Amino acid sequence: MTTAAVHGYTSDKAAYLRRLKRIEGQVRGIARMVDEDQYCIDILTQVAAVNSAMHAVSLGLLENHLQHCVVAAAHEAGTSGSSVAIDAKVKEATQAISRLLR
Repeated sequence: MTTAAVHGYTSDKAAYLRRLKRIEGQVRGIARMVDEDQYCIDILTQVAAVNSAMHAVSLGLLENHLQHCVVAAAHEAGTSGSSVAIDAKVKEATQAISRLLR
């Protein structure tokens, strides 16, 4: 029997799923707009709204990672005296930020 991992976003999982379902609906709406040959600027406005919503989800997940995973690694480093775990988590966060900024 395996136990599910507890991640920083776990307590907010339902909210994240609701937001992602809403975004999914917005994307379907954009596809419908293209299919119906709607005005370019109206479509671009909806694309910007989806990008903004995804950005908000990304920032929330990043904040959860910092509050949960990085803080846990810092506690582990304080207990063990080794900074390997915290260095790895900070590197993960830095790489994630880099990907978000591309």
